[in-house]
Amino acid sequence: MIIRQPQHWFIRLFDWHGSVLSKIAFRLSLNVVMSVIAVLVLPWYQTLNIKLTTAPFSLLGVAIAIFLGFRNNASYARFLEARLLWGTLLINSRILMRQLRSLLDADNPALRRIAALLSAYACALKHQLRNTEASADLQRLLPVDARDAVLASPFRANRILLLIGEEIGALRRRGQISDMLFETLDAPLRKLETVLGGCERIDNTPIPFAYTLILHRTVYLFCTLLPFSLVTELHLMTILVSVFISYTFLSLESLAEELETPFGTASNHLPLDAISRTIERHMLEMTDQSPLPAALTPDAQFRLT
Repeated sequence: MIIRQPQHWFIRLFDWHGSVLSKIAFRLSLNVVMSVIAVLVLPWYQTLNIKLTTAPFSLLGVAIAIFLGFRNNASYARFLEARLLWGTLLINSRILMRQLRSLLDADNPALRRIAALLSAYACALKHQLRNTEASADLQRLLPVDARDAVLASPFRANRILLLIGEEIGALRRRGQISDMLFETLDAPLRKLETVLGGCERIDNTPIPFAYTLILHRTVYLFCTLLPFSLVTELHLMTILVSVFISYTFLSLESLAEELETPFGTASNHLPLDAISRTIERHMLEMTDQSPLPAALTPDAQFRLT
C-alpha cells in the first residue's frame, strides 16, 4: 500500500507509481487507435448519411458513472473491512500478550511461546490470503515443537490458534491462572478467530460475476464507439477528448477490480507484510526479546505501512 507524503497539486498530476494508469495504458492505446480510425474514415462515414450523435452516449455515460460509483463503493467497503480486521488482529494480539504478561512471571516460557505463535499466526494468515508458500516464514517464527503440526495442517492459521488455546488451557490446568482469568484470556483469542473467518469470507466471496461482467462489457463498448459519436463535431480533437473520457471510466473500473481483492500485492492492496512485521516486533518487545527485526521503511517514492 502506498501512502504518499504531501505533494503539490501540479506534481501529483504526473504521479505514475501507485496509479492504475500502468494497467490500462494498453487499453487506452486501443481507444487511441479507434479514434484515429474514426478521424480517417470520417469522409466515408459522412457519405453513409448515418450520424451517431452524442445524445445516447450522454445518457449511457451517466448510467455507467452511477454504476461505477456503486461498484467502487462495494469494493472499497471490502477493502475497509479487511483493514479493520487486520487492525483487530494487531490490537487483540497485544491485548492477549499484555494480559499474559501481567498474570505470569516474566521468565515463564509460556510467554515467549505464545508470543511466537501470535507472530506466526499473522504470517500464516497473510500467506493463506495471498495463496503463497508460508513454510520458510513459519519455520523461522514457530516454536520448534509446533512446526511439524502446523506445517502438516491444511489450515495453518487455524491450527496456530488451536495451539495458543491449548497453551492457555495448560496454564489453567497447572493452576497458574484461574477459571475467571481463563475466560478473560479467551476473549481476545475469540476475536482472532473472528478475524480469520472475516478474512476468509472476503477472500472467498467476490462481488457477483454477472454484475461485474455487465459493467465491464458496457464500459468497453462505450469506449469503443465513443470516437464515432464525437468525430463529426470535434474532428482531430476526437482523439484527445475520447481518450480522456475513456481514461476516467477505465481507471475507475480497474481501481474497483483492484480494491475488490484487498489481500494481494498490488500498490493499492493492504500492506500485509508490514502489518505482520509490526505484530512480530510488538510480540518480541513485549517479551523482552532483542534485537527486533527491522521495520519496513519508506523509500524515495512511497511508504509501506
